[in-house]
Amino acid sequence: MDLRLCLLFVLCALVFGCSQNKSTEKADLILTHGRIYTVDDQRPWAEAVAIRGQRIVAVGTADEIEAWRGDSTEIINLEGHFAIPGFIEGHGHFSGLGSSLMNLNFMKARSWDEIVEMVAERAKTARPGEWITGRGWHQEKWAHSPVRQVFGYPFHDALSAVTPDNPVVLRHASGHSLFANEAAMKAAGVTRETPDPKGGRIVRDEQGNPIGVFEERAMELVLAAYRQYLSTLSEAELLARWYEGIEKAQKECLRKGVTSFQDAGSSFEEIERYRKMAEAGRLDLRLWAMLRHSCDEMKGRLDGFPIIGVGDGFFTCRAIKSELDGALGSYGAWLLEPYNDKPDFTGQNTTPIEEVKCIANLCVQRGMQLCVHAIGDRANREFLDLCEEIFKAHPDKKDWRWRSEHAQHLHPDDIPRFAQLGVIASMQAIHCTSDAPFVVKRLGEQRAREGAYAWRALLDAGAVVTNGTDTPVEDVDPLASFYAAVTRKRADNGMEFFPEQAMTRAEAIYSYTMANAWAAFEEHEKGSISPGKYADIVVLSNDLTTCPADSILSTRVLMTMVGGKIKYRAE
Repeated sequence: MDLRLCLLFVLCALVFGCSQNKSTEKADLILTHGRIYTVDDQRPWAEAVAIRGQRIVAVGTADEIEAWRGDSTEIINLEGHFAIPGFIEGHGHFSGLGSSLMNLNFMKARSWDEIVEMVAERAKTARPGEWITGRGWHQEKWAHSPVRQVFGYPFHDALSAVTPDNPVVLRHASGHSLFANEAAMKAAGVTRETPDPKGGRIVRDEQGNPIGVFEERAMELVLAAYRQYLSTLSEAELLARWYEGIEKAQKECLRKGVTSFQDAGSSFEEIERYRKMAEAGRLDLRLWAMLRHSCDEMKGRLDGFPIIGVGDGFFTCRAIKSELDGALGSYGAWLLEPYNDKPDFTGQNTTPIEEVKCIANLCVQRGMQLCVHAIGDRANREFLDLCEEIFKAHPDKKDWRWRSEHAQHLHPDDIPRFAQLGVIASMQAIHCTSDAPFVVKRLGEQRAREGAYAWRALLDAGAVVTNGTDTPVEDVDPLASFYAAVTRKRADNGMEFFPEQAMTRAEAIYSYTMANAWAAFEEHEKGSISPGKYADIVVLSNDLTTCPADSILSTRVLMTMVGGKIKYRAE
């Protein structure tokens, strides 16, 4: 056959084949007649989206997307409602959220007396010797301070009186301190002679007696006794409780529009459970996790890491978590200068810098991200210095995307370094307004104004700022955190915290979508409503780009979609 004729034949076959394929390429699902904010610069707004399988295949006007309709295409009319990419929780604790939904939750408690009453009620149905657990109390957020207190912390007497037969351990809202009753302290062997461990403190009265509060590394004294109790339960019972919590966490997230969750610290065992759940199709939202162990515990155990996109993109573990300090509310944030209301104290360095460096080197070896909890300005400076040292030692590698988890209180000199080094400020806007009543008390006016939750300064310097809730420290609700990001106001009393540092509406949406996707190396898979990406979409009752600020918190999640499947729909 003549070569030209042969080429012509092949070309015709290709053209015919392509036209045939195009004519049969129809969508499984079309969302139409919506006000769709895509977070895609190529086409910021759209009316309709065509979806096939888990992926978006087209975005455009209702008329343009009509061409994707087939005989079996499902059509959902959004009726003008506002749709955006699914919210990505940028820093939370997934199994912790599950536990908080099963145990006592003190997030809304307004006094210590109220907490004691809640525990007393639980004790009525508890077996003798059974531990009672809860989380969410915060002494700075109570309507009034206890009569007997140290730094606002109550004494254990009232709690111990109503729980003589049950050890009680109640985690602080921040997760960086806990309260134990007398039975729990006895189980832990804690007496007035027990020394403070390095990186932690047992809060005591003037005579040196423990009042029941254990900060930072001192928590381990009580938690070790609690784990000993758990070891007496059957493995089947413990696993059933864990899986029940995970199911509750999934439902809570989907109900609030969260389609992806970045878990800030899981064990090898939990990572393996998540992987198996993803492979079995038991995860209803996408989970991205940070492994968390000591350097010695991880050495020789990282074969197979990073784990990326298991179970059709539902599970990834490509990061390792460490920490440098604690929380501001419990005086654990590591500061360059002393606390304003505790002038002889600069906070806690909870993990030695050499240990964090050891973990950093494991990350380099395995090609994983390093995510370090750093709240105080000293902790953040130490982390930035560590990043600079590691990055300079490996000039061939450019795209690190290492993350300061929280980055809450920064020295002004360090703010430009985030952009210069490419370090991500992995922040949670809701912490700003939640902590607002005590930040100035802890830091003083100048430090609070110049470097506390400095989103505007970081963004203007060119840094990537992400968003989340640190659940169960805060409610996993993205809308509450979005409101905090754009108003810097408390929802309960309107208290405003240095509003000059607020984000714009577009920046706040970006921080909860594309910024979080980029911070996880997932910007090509999610974070915007774009062809080729996962069809992870949330439909809301209000347009977050234009609605009055006071309407943000009344916004309802109407529908949550993950991979083209509706996982939640409002009644």
